[in-house]
Amino acid sequence: MSSPGKPFRRPQATELARRLAEPRRFIQVVAGARQVGKTTLVQQVTEAAKVPVRYASADEPTLRGAEWIAQQWEAARLSADSGGAILVLDEVQKAANWSEAVKRLWDEDTRARSALKVVLLGSAPLLVQRGLTESLAGRFEVLHLPHWSFAEMRAAFGFSLEEYVYFGGYPGAASLVHEPDRWRRYILDALIETTIARDVLLLTRVDKPALLRRLFELGCRYSGQVLSYTKMLGQLHEAGNTTTLAHYLELLAGAGLLAGLAKYSGRAVRQRGSSPKLQVLNTALMSAQSGLSLEEARADREYWGHLVESAVGTHLANAAAVGECELFYWREGNQEVDFVVRVGRTLTAIEVKSGRSRDTPPGLTAFAEAFKPARKLLVGGDGIPVEAFLLAPVARLAAR
Repeated sequence: MSSPGKPFRRPQATELARRLAEPRRFIQVVAGARQVGKTTLVQQVTEAAKVPVRYASADEPTLRGAEWIAQQWEAARLSADSGGAILVLDEVQKAANWSEAVKRLWDEDTRARSALKVVLLGSAPLLVQRGLTESLAGRFEVLHLPHWSFAEMRAAFGFSLEEYVYFGGYPGAASLVHEPDRWRRYILDALIETTIARDVLLLTRVDKPALLRRLFELGCRYSGQVLSYTKMLGQLHEAGNTTTLAHYLELLAGAGLLAGLAKYSGRAVRQRGSSPKLQVLNTALMSAQSGLSLEEARADREYWGHLVESAVGTHLANAAAVGECELFYWREGNQEVDFVVRVGRTLTAIEVKSGRSRDTPPGLTAFAEAFKPARKLLVGGDGIPVEAFLLAPVARLAAR
């Protein structure tokens, strides 16, 4: 792995800079999981701005409130020059009643024809979206930041395919990969524990926090596999019900950790009621908890196969998380398709050939007969090389 020669700019930085160069129109919301580079991206953009910038963060051990937002807003107003100013509020979802405060202040500036532009950042996309839709309808647009792709980690840090599959896409941890124990503690403590404790439990009512934590661990262990909620409860040995598990899985997905993919059926009702296919949103979450080094993981063909399939899944799931596509799996009897991608009305069926043994034959043919997908893709084996698949934008892979 090599070190970058200059700071890496994600492509979303160009879009944010374009929006901030326009006349004041909308609040800009930069949303994404913890440690995907939201603050760095906004700082890269605002450092190049030709107007005063005020940055403030609500990411403190004690919760901020509406009064704190008003104080920061007023300070930004006072700093404005003839070209206006930019106010950046980081981790805004942690300020109590933040959306109502932002609405009141934004509307005041609109009536006063103020040129103050506002950027909000949040590490819990589900919670940020809830606040936006409840109070700020019509006043904002969102820039979603997904986890870093293989193309980005290779360009920024020189990651090889094997390094990306194992270490995943956390830029803050990239410098630690040559110290595996230190890297693992960083992922466990600074990412997993911090996200669960501060982005989920601190801000959302969770009646069974131990169950949520164990569900996350189970999801990492079984990433790439379909488990019914009833089977999950049996594995977890915890009191609970399927509705609670489904809700906790939604919270974990909203925090950028773990998703539950629905079965594709062509009918929304059946999709919502299906057993989920567990899918981590960053393979680092699997590796850090596995207890295996990169070399040991690579030598374990079955585990490495699961990790490769999960890496393919993260590529697709992160595209789905930012609205580029919808992502499902499909299974009927002993026929299965690893991933089904839907863009508009166009379906793409994707099977991952990771080298692990399979008891059932691929289900691409059966799925094609039932649903007539536009494309059928085999990744790995004799199909598209995993490296080429992970480097390609999902929109191109799913194009007709």
